[in-house]
Amino acid sequence: QVQLVESGGGSVQAGGSLRLSCAISEYSSRCMGWFRQAPGKEREGVAAIYTGAGYTYYADSVKGRFTLSQDNAKRTLYLQMNSLKLEDTAMYYCAADRGWSIACDAAGTPDFAYRGQGTQVTVSS
Repeated sequence: QVQLVESGGGSVQAGGSLRLSCAISEYSSRCMGWFRQAPGKEREGVAAIYTGAGYTYYADSVKGRFTLSQDNAKRTLYLQMNSLKLEDTAMYYCAADRGWSIACDAAGTPDFAYRGQGTQVTVSS
């Protein structure tokens, strides 16, 4: 069973930055990413990466502000979030799939095979 552990969430003022980390127990060529869920709202795919080639995919709502990166040696995926907005407030979940599939994009992340427990991001004015 693949395990994912997120960290890095917290509270920040609008316009600030946070970096989320996701440590995975088995790092291999697979699709990984992040999705988020705010209270009373549906899950929203944020970003995805195919770790085998480094291809990245972003939701329009975060494009240009969020950046995915990976450290294979540390088996860790990062989500750098800049220019945070009030509407970015949500629980953020790291997700990983079994490999690559046609669903390897931001929108597919909520349906990936594995997910972590989540880390809260709160943006205030």
